[in-house]
Amino acid sequence: MTKKNEPTTILSAADGGTLSLGGELTVNRLGFGAMRLTGDGIWGPPKDHAAAIAVLRRAIDLGVNFIDTADSYGPNVSEELIAEALAPYPSNLVIATKGGWNRPGPDLWTHDATPAHLREAVEGSLKRLRLDRIDVYQLHIPDPVVPLDASIETLANMQAEGKIRLIGLSNVTVEHIERARKIVPIVSVQNRYSFADREWDNVVDYCERNGIGFIPWFPLGAGSVAGRLLEKIAKTRGVKPTQIALSWLLKRSPTMLPIPGTSSIAHLEENVQAASLQLSENEYLQLTGVAESAA
Repeated sequence: MTKKNEPTTILSAADGGTLSLGGELTVNRLGFGAMRLTGDGIWGPPKDHAAAIAVLRRAIDLGVNFIDTADSYGPNVSEELIAEALAPYPSNLVIATKGGWNRPGPDLWTHDATPAHLREAVEGSLKRLRLDRIDVYQLHIPDPVVPLDASIETLANMQAEGKIRLIGLSNVTVEHIERARKIVPIVSVQNRYSFADREWDNVVDYCERNGIGFIPWFPLGAGSVAGRLLEKIAKTRGVKPTQIALSWLLKRSPTMLPIPGTSSIAHLEENVQAASLQLSENEYLQLTGVAESAA
């Protein structure tokens, strides 16, 4: 219980700074990933519907103004929950969604980035999210049997039609990004990345050089050695290991936009608290060195 004259700590995602997407949309650099609001296997409705709605609304209260989702989460469930919880949306809220997968069952994902499927996916997301235009639409993954140019051209056409504002990519290499940028401006890239999993360091660096937002998914991943270091630093600082991991990401690059997901308000608040946590240079280098030694 807070005493009468005792200052209170106000949690805000804004404490991590801001990022401009395409020079058009400014968001706080700690977002929310809505994948985990669905059922087991990223399939079906959440076990606790009311809790999922409450988490989304609490995220907005905490200054989160970037929410990442996809039509394949559920499928459709995540987008529907976002609309139910938050529509009509706050004027500064940016919703990013994705398309390019089919979902035949729990934990099952099959490629489909054909022009016909992507067009249908965009239309479906617009309807479920109750939007006239999607702020950021991302190709979820390049389809190995569909030319990348065909997928990107479809999204560029739908952007020209006014159904998409900005275009992003996910699960891509630098070569994919460069090919896509020859067709349409790319404002964000979403790849797997954490302080202990730095396979896509070159993509992070490319995005920073070119003013492209980098959205790390699985941002809290860590192996055993990395986990022990996290725990050591967290114990010294009196915070949670996950907060240290998020703080490292925010320090790694000014174009970084972590989107930790959760179905728990308590966990959400812990994640947002990381926005104000500043790592020392020594702590940052120790964490960075773990990945380098494991490479």
